[in-house]
Amino acid sequence: MTPRYGNLVRVTTERGVATLTLTNPAAANGYSHAMMLELDDAILAARFDDAVHVIVLTGAGDKFFCAGADIGMLGEVTPRFKYHFCLHANETLGRLEQTPKLVLAALNGHTVGGGLEVALAADLRVAWRNTAAGAKPFKLGLPEVKLGVLPGTGGTQRLVRALGKSKAIDWMTSGENYSIDDAVAVGLVDRVIDATGEDEFRAKMQAFAETFCPPGKASKAVGLIKRACQSGAEMGLDAGLALERELQQQLFQSSDAKEGIRAFNEKRKADFRGE
Repeated sequence: MTPRYGNLVRVTTERGVATLTLTNPAAANGYSHAMMLELDDAILAARFDDAVHVIVLTGAGDKFFCAGADIGMLGEVTPRFKYHFCLHANETLGRLEQTPKLVLAALNGHTVGGGLEVALAADLRVAWRNTAAGAKPFKLGLPEVKLGVLPGTGGTQRLVRALGKSKAIDWMTSGENYSIDDAVAVGLVDRVIDATGEDEFRAKMQAFAETFCPPGKASKAVGLIKRACQSGAEMGLDAGLALERELQQQLFQSSDAKEGIRAFNEKRKADFRGE
């Protein structure tokens, strides 16, 4: 599962979990077109890998998940390149939402600008609260207005769906960065992991991701619940209910559904296979 393009997205697979790590220390894990090409490739590889049930997206190190687009790069390219760069970035993040596997954003540091936009494309956002003595809490926000632009990698659309219209406008027009607790309070961060160091956080994140994998969880059902929610939220109620019925029928025909129902009736723990 090594990306074709280079070393900006590191990919590891362990016990059903593919971890995609944004690696660009010189730009606080900020993304360039080259990184988006690698990320696109890595998402597709994880999508096609039957051994992968969950995708975790995180950043390298212990300071930044991602600081967004590489501003130095943006200062050197043409407006036409910037447009196509944003278009491809949107297409790449859309792959996360369209892939019928759960995507978890493991927020290991500051998650700002386009970095938060990347995290918004995940199904769940899990933040690290560093409990080490003297550790400085990290921030989340969309400060693009301070550069005279708007969040252009899906931020205006995904944040309003996550927070509601007025709160999303408040966050984006203020340009402020917020604490983990602020993000939890508005529902932007779904879970918080307390850990005294990066290694502990990553180990706990791996363990959490594995809870959505076989044999303990029917990962196909997890993926189709995601599909019903991601696609259904953009439909009218009747269309969404029709989608739900079709996905349920797929699950009724699955081996895991047969195993789950049999295990329930036999009063034992199900042994799911993701099939």
